[in-house]
Amino acid sequence: MDGDLTLDVLETRIGRPSELAATRNGPVISAIAKARCIAAALALDEINLAGDDQADRSVHGGPDKAVYCYPSEHADAWREDGFDLSAGSVGENVVLRGATESEVRIGDIWRWGAAVVQISQPRSPCFKLALHTARKEISAVMIRRGRCGWYLRTVTPGEVDTTGAMELLERDEANMTVYDTFAVLFAGQRPEADDHSTVQSVLRSPALSPEWNGYVRARNPLAGP
Repeated sequence: MDGDLTLDVLETRIGRPSELAATRNGPVISAIAKARCIAAALALDEINLAGDDQADRSVHGGPDKAVYCYPSEHADAWREDGFDLSAGSVGENVVLRGATESEVRIGDIWRWGAAVVQISQPRSPCFKLALHTARKEISAVMIRRGRCGWYLRTVTPGEVDTTGAMELLERDEANMTVYDTFAVLFAGQRPEADDHSTVQSVLRSPALSPEWNGYVRARNPLAGP
């Protein structure tokens, strides 16, 4: 990977909170079900794409999770694992082609249309993903395989192209990949999570969201005090 890296934006998807499932404790509300945007461009602010929202901003959305990206390259691997996941199946805002979690880094800065965005953290699966896909085991497989996708924070708001490209503007090679940054959250489940050097390198990144840094410190004994 180099400074000329460009990712193809295949689709941009948005959604509003709605009832995802009915349970004995009441309805589960979520915006994980997103529809493909047919407009050529959308406004992106510090929190969201225009027309997108989250049901519970205590755990979703916010400045460090303005946009969720997911590599289209994972479709075949999911199929091999017995999951038929079409575009949008994991709740992503942007369906990308050109790199996966092992090829992009926390802190990477990209130009997307008139906006500038930065990779801030991986996505951690929650129970709503299982409800949305009707596969209770999907979170465990995502953790084991590292197919998490990544969140973007908005550096410069602006209109973004709903199809087209994201161009890499800046990268710090000292920052860890999204793949390793995801892995260190799961001590005892992923080999990378049990490597002291990897854990410490993840935590040293100033571009890593405070939320993810806190998760790792709380859950990985190699994070230290």
